[in-house]
Amino acid sequence: MSNTKALPAKLNSETIVLRPSRGWIPLNLHELWVFRELIYFLTWRDIKVRYKQTVLGAAWAILQPLINMVVLTFIFGNLAKLSTDNIPRPIFTFTALLPWGLFSKALADAGRSMLANRSMITKVYFPRLIIPLSSVLGGLVDFFIQFAILLGMMLYYRITPTSAVWSLPLFVVLSLATALGFGLWLSALNVLYRDVGYILPFLTQIWMLVTPVAYSAKVVPAEYQFLYALNPMVGVVEGFRWALLGARPPDALTLAVSTVITMIALISGMVYFRRMERTFADMV
Repeated sequence: MSNTKALPAKLNSETIVLRPSRGWIPLNLHELWVFRELIYFLTWRDIKVRYKQTVLGAAWAILQPLINMVVLTFIFGNLAKLSTDNIPRPIFTFTALLPWGLFSKALADAGRSMLANRSMITKVYFPRLIIPLSSVLGGLVDFFIQFAILLGMMLYYRITPTSAVWSLPLFVVLSLATALGFGLWLSALNVLYRDVGYILPFLTQIWMLVTPVAYSAKVVPAEYQFLYALNPMVGVVEGFRWALLGARPPDALTLAVSTVITMIALISGMVYFRRMERTFADMV
């Protein structure tokens, strides 16, 4: 007697047909929610891989901003002697390094993310936007570790957060949105032109110099303030110091310009990334 079972005449299955998009490509952001578990998996994978087979492990998240704080304090404090709005220079600098570190790491990781995940891109379909998005979110773990160190420094210097501390999540979101917007442009361009990977470190260094990380934004002459505000990280850094240390509040125009630039970069980055998405598997 045969052990073969009869198959049902009709299978309850759904056929999904993938067709290339034509013309202007919709963002299809609802796909991100459908693939939310993949976002979590890739984010957690990036976090584990970052400190795998390292001697100090997560301690690097503390050492890097501390070393940067010492160097910037010596250069801009002992040598240049720039004003810090009557705030102790170490905590003045470290507070700015938190949002800046979150942004710069997210920008670098997102810019290289497509090439780093080329094996996934060529084998299975999923919204490619998930790759740079998960790279950006992975930096939040380092940020929270560094924020705990900042709270300890504030306790040491006897500085109490201001009543505007509630606005910190908004500045964190603005920093991540800025990194994602520019990161989408860079990640798509990096697939076409590998020179982008070499430009990224120089871009980050120059961007840091034009961001008030080691100095106050008030040192910039008034006639250049609007041009200076085109850097969206100016409003984020000044907002952090204002909310935590009671420094000079960020100018409303600066925040407005920074927010508009971020939204333009984010929306245009998503549109460009989606238009280039169809060629990624062939180019990587």
